[in-house]
Amino acid sequence: MHFIRSLYFRNLFFYGALSLAIFFVVSFFLNILFIPTVVLFWLFVAVCALDIVSLYAGKNKLVITRKYPEKLSNGDDNDLEIELISTYPTKVNVRLLEEFPAQLQLRATEFSLGLQPGQVKSILYSVRPTSRGIYIFDKCHALLSTVGLFERKFTLTKANMIACYPSFIQMRKYQLLATTDRLMEMGIKRIRKIGATLEFDHIREYVRGDEYRHLNWKATAKHKKLLVNQYQEEKSQPIYALIDTGRVMRMPFNGLTLLDYAINSALVLSSAAILKQDRAGMLTFSSIVGNHIPAERRNNQMQLISERLYNIQTAYEESEFGNLYAFCNKHINKRSLLMLYTNFETIDALTRQMAYLRMLAKTHIVVVVVFKNTELIDMAKQEGKKTIDVYNQIIAQKFVYEKHLIIQELHRQGIQTIYTAPENLTINTINKYLEIKARGLL
Repeated sequence: MHFIRSLYFRNLFFYGALSLAIFFVVSFFLNILFIPTVVLFWLFVAVCALDIVSLYAGKNKLVITRKYPEKLSNGDDNDLEIELISTYPTKVNVRLLEEFPAQLQLRATEFSLGLQPGQVKSILYSVRPTSRGIYIFDKCHALLSTVGLFERKFTLTKANMIACYPSFIQMRKYQLLATTDRLMEMGIKRIRKIGATLEFDHIREYVRGDEYRHLNWKATAKHKKLLVNQYQEEKSQPIYALIDTGRVMRMPFNGLTLLDYAINSALVLSSAAILKQDRAGMLTFSSIVGNHIPAERRNNQMQLISERLYNIQTAYEESEFGNLYAFCNKHINKRSLLMLYTNFETIDALTRQMAYLRMLAKTHIVVVVVFKNTELIDMAKQEGKKTIDVYNQIIAQKFVYEKHLIIQELHRQGIQTIYTAPENLTINTINKYLEIKARGLL
């Protein structure tokens, strides 16, 4: 039974059988072709038998090993590897069929390669998940052929369950660039430090790019080389990511929802805050406030934030900013930077919540993220040739104009904003955080 289930016919077999059938039909009318056709028939049978024997003889097999990561990074290209080892004495051709998770929507994906005797070869590919959760890679099938008439199927039956977390690849990238002082490569702006919150740390040798006003002339005269005062920023300041999980955050862009962009950005912001010796925390809110992690700088703080962000999903409820203010007023006692990830599409929606934002801004630094609807902006710039196109263009322009009104109203109330496209949210958030630190506003 196993032999029957693992044996597959290739197209070459059917082409050969069809050719023989045609020859037999023709030889019925031309007797001279009958004997050669019979010879070809038995030759074809012999080749088929040889092919089957070469596939199943001895202990020859194909070993399939998945070398997948323990977790996937949401919204990023994740590299995966499948290793194949052949114990056949001759060269074999392999077609690999992986049963991908339903979330990836990958169909008709096939990998083909050739394996020499005893050769180990890996198949490398990447996937880009767009939703957090469990991804189940079910069976992996490999169809092996030698002569080319038949294929033998080898199946890796053990399924791989991999959890997809918020973008830790993006977080590690920023950490690496921050430790090597190459953040400008990612679009992080160099911001001039005001100096009001800088404290003296130590004296070091001058290097190109240091500010002349920090030169220590007494130490320079004593050691006969340029020395500068090294300052450090004020540390241990609380940084909170407030993530709206209401229905306004379900809007999709490039396969990811606004909530996914906000979660990825919050993870990177928390990592950057801890690297800057600040304390990172978070909370989520919609109709109620949940997933609160107090701002700390513990060794496992990033793991706690990542695990909590992993299970967050949007709801269809209207977000209650009154509950958010009451919770912050009770549990966040020290002046903090509150990075508010939400989405106001109309000025009316902002007006309903402005009173709570003003009260939060009295005791904290509040930065409201305003998402730029790039699709509406493109539609507003298009020239309409039909009446419906002109109508759509006017509506798009109205919504774009309302976004600018929202930003102006927030600025008028003394609340800072980040107006950004979803894909640039992380960079602009880090820039705003560094700007607030450099200006000594916190």
